[in-house]
Amino acid sequence: MFDSIEETSSELERFSYIADSGLSTSLFLALKMERPLFLEGEPGVGKTEVAKVLSQALETPLIRLQCYEGLDINHAVYEWNYPRQLLEIQAHRESGSSTEDIFREEFLLKRPLLQAIDQSRDRAPVLLIDELDRADEEFESFLLELLSEFQVTIPEIGTLKARHKPVTIITSNRTREIHDALKRRCIYHWIPYPSLEKETEIVRRKLPDVPEALTRQIVAFVQSVRAQDLYKQPGVSETLDWAEALDHLNSETLELETVEATLGFLLKYQDDVDRVRRVTAELVAEVTPG
Repeated sequence: MFDSIEETSSELERFSYIADSGLSTSLFLALKMERPLFLEGEPGVGKTEVAKVLSQALETPLIRLQCYEGLDINHAVYEWNYPRQLLEIQAHRESGSSTEDIFREEFLLKRPLLQAIDQSRDRAPVLLIDELDRADEEFESFLLELLSEFQVTIPEIGTLKARHKPVTIITSNRTREIHDALKRRCIYHWIPYPSLEKETEIVRRKLPDVPEALTRQIVAFVQSVRAQDLYKQPGVSETLDWAEALDHLNSETLELETVEATLGFLLKYQDDVDRVRRVTAELVAEVTPG
């Protein structure tokens, strides 16, 4: 683990993740206190990337549970391997021996949450519970025991507890509120859209081949777009996608025709595209030198 907030920040930066002091502090304390880190923010601001970079920095596996509506314990925690259990019963019947207990750990299909606390692990993995707000509220109750004690109770077997507590990152786009009972078990941090300087540095590090002047123009344009009245503002991931696309087009500077042709990299709703297209010329002029 990291020995200081500064080391936490520098380790993230080593893998091209630029964290502010608030995020570095929250992550450092989450690691020291062995508490889950709950990250909220708009889509595309880098919440999921924290877990990915952390697993690289700690040189440990990343286990990801992607949440969605209807997610249940069978897909998130475990289910029994019924075909294998039936084969076991059939084999004992054919041999004339009594059927052994078929509710043993070897017959479990371990899903992400159970994989994260598997006692056979020799070190703590990073567990990413991504976009929890997409799951049903009832699913949160499944997480309470896990986040409190890092254990799971299976009726047929008993309680399975982690030998090494997973480093847990939970993300939410805040499409709905997460229950207080779950939040109390976590360290909370909100990730905002980055400043002009920070986003410019992110693009520099992620896409070093993009010309410097173009990088500055791209970020300035995106920041201006976010100031518009849109249904969905572009995130940092959209900025990076757009910068990469413009680089493939061999752009050296923002040009009106190219910008209008590639707005779909930034905006994912046609109403937003139409709204920005009406002011594109003005926005391009604002970020063009001279």
